[in-house]
Amino acid sequence: MTTTGTEVEALVGARINGQPVRPARPWRTTVIEPATGDPLFELVGGGATEARVVLDEAERAERGWAETAPAARAEALRGIASALRSDPEAEGLAVLISRETGKRIAESRAEVGLSAAFFEWFADAIRSRSGASHSVVPGLRHEVIQRPLGIVAVLTPWNFPVSIPARKIAPALAAGCPVLFKPSEVAPASALRLAEIIEAHVPAGVVGTVLGDPAEVSGTWLDDPRVRGLTFTGSTRVGKLLAAQTAANFTRNVFELGGNAPFVVLDDADPVRAADVLAVAKYRNNGQSCIAAQQVWVPQHLVDDFTAAFLRVTGELVLGDPLDPDTTLGPLALPGDPARIAEIAQDAARSGADVVTSDVTLPDRGHYARPVLCVNPAGGRAVEEEVFGPLATVRSYTDLGEVLAATSADRCGLGGYVIGEPVRATAVAQALDVGIVGVNNATPNAPVVPFGGLKQSGLGWEGGQIGLDAFLTWHTTAVGA
Repeated sequence: MTTTGTEVEALVGARINGQPVRPARPWRTTVIEPATGDPLFELVGGGATEARVVLDEAERAERGWAETAPAARAEALRGIASALRSDPEAEGLAVLISRETGKRIAESRAEVGLSAAFFEWFADAIRSRSGASHSVVPGLRHEVIQRPLGIVAVLTPWNFPVSIPARKIAPALAAGCPVLFKPSEVAPASALRLAEIIEAHVPAGVVGTVLGDPAEVSGTWLDDPRVRGLTFTGSTRVGKLLAAQTAANFTRNVFELGGNAPFVVLDDADPVRAADVLAVAKYRNNGQSCIAAQQVWVPQHLVDDFTAAFLRVTGELVLGDPLDPDTTLGPLALPGDPARIAEIAQDAARSGADVVTSDVTLPDRGHYARPVLCVNPAGGRAVEEEVFGPLATVRSYTDLGEVLAATSADRCGLGGYVIGEPVRATAVAQALDVGIVGVNNATPNAPVVPFGGLKQSGLGWEGGQIGLDAFLTWHTTAVGA
């Protein structure tokens, strides 16, 4: 980082062989701090030139990293995790996340800890892997091993600028794959710092980072057959474009895409407890999470009690500086998002919904939006879109089959939640047509379990042993006497 004459820090958006590299044709954008609306950084990104260089360096580093013993790769991952957990590194990274995204500081600290946990988990996962030998065919011995997939492109969003990259980079490195990393230009500083930490623990060229013109950077990588894998988190629209682009080379894809998570309150649930869980599932990361609760299904006879309880919880929110520990809801990351949330609420009102906008106090500046509850819209954006903000939709039901059918018909299928007696709620959760469900809790994800979506919410799985498989290939050798 450097300081310009206007006292706004300039970030160099390309890191090659462990060093920042000034782009040949600078691609510039101003990073805005959501809490104030003021310039935070000037990003000086790159393009095709830097993308080709990091790909060439990854190719040079590929064989050496692939042949590094799994125990040594695991040790590198543990070193990264240790650095992420160390003071003052962890706190400095958390502050960067909050300033770039508007995430509350407590959540940013948790994100850094979760990122470290991903590196620790995949360090253990790769050490537990071994090949197999089969002597079931007379005269032959079949030796089955796993090998690294090859060079992997990692494209990540701004809403979890450290933990989502960690969830992707950790298994790729554990498997022995070099990584081409393009984080979001909305939250570049925290991602660049993560890249710098990783670089200190792996050989030169194993991780290369380029921020800049998205089409130039990702296009250069994905059109090249040397790139064997792509892992992407973002919108369904962009996921479809990337899938089409990589089809020519049959690149292995892992996509985590959009969500429209159902939050199902059963008829035996305590409305107050359900409201408390929803507050976490909805307002975590200021509503800017792919698994944020959105379609809140409530038995008709509980709607009044539930909405009253949830509005009480919402009315106690404190909107403010995400670095202030008293803040319980921060700003939205993008300048246009408060207006977008208001437009979705207006569309719900036109569909016949009872729209209740919280009267919580808004700060004088920054990208803040008052929480909104839309009760029983007939359709429209609040039902069909991934809201990505502090707006929830309550939909009443009389038959649980209606809820399961609507969830199945929804084009998305990423996350969900069920509140009620645990045994029955678990059965309902397992019937939901989504990839991961929290029963009586709002935080279902963890490094040890698979995470991914169905339908238009994604392709493949992250986390768990299957998350490591994404970056490994099988190889069989049939050995005769």
